[in-house]
Amino acid sequence: MTERTLPPAAWEEESDILEEEGLREEERIFVVPQGSRKMRLDAFLGSVAELSRSRLKKLVEQGRCTVEGALCTDADARVRPGWSVALRMPAASEKLRPEEGPLDIVYSDEDIAVVNKPSGLTMHPCPSCPEGTLVHRLLARFPQLSLQEGPRPGIVHRLDKDTSGLVVVALSERARLRLIEDFAARRVHKTYLAVTRGVPPTEGMSDLPIGRHPAIKTRMAVVPEEKGGRSALTEWSTLYASPSGRFALLAVRLFTGRTHQIRVHLAQAGFPLWGDAVYGPQDKVSPAARQLLHAWKLDFEHPVSGRHLCFLAPPPEDFPRVMLDLERATRRVILTGMPGCGKSAVLERLEARGIPVWSADKAVAAQYQPGADGWLLMRRRFGEAFFHADGTVDRAALTGLLAGTPGMRRELERLIHPLVRASMDEFFQKAGARGRAVAAAEVPLWFETGWTCPDADIAVIACPDEVRYERLRRTRSWSEEKIAAVEGWQWTQERKIAAADLIIRNAGTLEELDGEVSRFLASLQEKGRKEEASLGERWRGLWSEGVLP
Repeated sequence: MTERTLPPAAWEEESDILEEEGLREEERIFVVPQGSRKMRLDAFLGSVAELSRSRLKKLVEQGRCTVEGALCTDADARVRPGWSVALRMPAASEKLRPEEGPLDIVYSDEDIAVVNKPSGLTMHPCPSCPEGTLVHRLLARFPQLSLQEGPRPGIVHRLDKDTSGLVVVALSERARLRLIEDFAARRVHKTYLAVTRGVPPTEGMSDLPIGRHPAIKTRMAVVPEEKGGRSALTEWSTLYASPSGRFALLAVRLFTGRTHQIRVHLAQAGFPLWGDAVYGPQDKVSPAARQLLHAWKLDFEHPVSGRHLCFLAPPPEDFPRVMLDLERATRRVILTGMPGCGKSAVLERLEARGIPVWSADKAVAAQYQPGADGWLLMRRRFGEAFFHADGTVDRAALTGLLAGTPGMRRELERLIHPLVRASMDEFFQKAGARGRAVAAAEVPLWFETGWTCPDADIAVIACPDEVRYERLRRTRSWSEEKIAAVEGWQWTQERKIAAADLIIRNAGTLEELDGEVSRFLASLQEKGRKEEASLGERWRGLWSEGVLP
């Protein structure tokens, strides 16, 4: 990702994100000590109030401060020894009580701890969640946090309740003050993993300003700066793009810390997070129970020792589970083979097992019906040559001419094959929309047409030549000459078998064919399991090693 720098005025201190609507306020009065020098108002307040200087400056500018009884909105104003300064600020909460609960502590020393927060856990107490938060668990594990004042001891940045991942916690006052400075100066680097609906460009960015939604105050939105929006910068790189186009796994870098920034920017770009019920589509049924966003990497200098620290936490199991669910599209099967090999018999047995099926021969027959698109194209190109008096296609005349005239056959294929292919694609799309696990299409000339379908399994029904020829003579009354002519424009059976993904043997009875079809379906399932396992390992390798493209 490209390093970006914003003007200092654009930075927002991380602690500003911690504001919670509905917190009680109280007025606190501070007196500038005798014997001290004149100093700036925000500097004085920073020395006596347990809020960051940027937060205090904001309170002053909002008209929450008086100096010697007079309203003061200038944080740069000088105050003198003995002067009284009153400030309306968030009220101190009742003393927090430690609560035992699981904590995934990645690192800790006397000054900081790095915790891998699970989704569903609120960071700190707020009106809607006064207990059972990460802070309560931290107090039980690190009692020294009780020495810090305020409702959020140790918290210098936060994650949304349903966002999982790494959080650094200040265990000492010296660490807290330095980390606040480092977050404000953007010396702490955070990278997230996100699973989006659809596949965005390989690399992208958004610098649209973000502010409160004008109508829904619990939401954020892209808001022009002149209407209260604040500058924001998000960049992303694609780690994995689903071949189906349903999702992508992104590494997302934050350069500012606006509330819901990643979720808002990606949704605005047209790629909301899977599971995001606020900024994404309102799914009745979704494979994701929460927004798939995870604080993956945390890179910063130790606030006391200055040692460089870098932590990485792979996402929880809902990431690969949902990604596999999304990747698990309808398995497409193409059945092909030589004349007389038993393609139709295999198709019937698949259909009897509840698998949707499609036949190219039937699709061609439909195109030959009077008034169909194929019929109209043939009439326009060939005139009356291949039609009976009633307008129906003379299949015998057509087959005879095509067998001896390769150029005519290729011309007819150019007319009919695109229509047949469109019918097959529509069949597979409908099967996918209905959530079918497998769908099968019988295409006798699959290899000869030059068609491709990268995500399909090509299965050849293999049958000895002598068995096929006997079937063709008995069931279709084909002569030796016709068999030779039809097979003359096809690949040989050996060549088809060599190009296939799977083989279905059909040299025996129908009962034996039933067994072959069952084994074929079992092999499809096993192949799917192996592919999913391989995908899972690939994804885990990406986020476990922290490899960026």
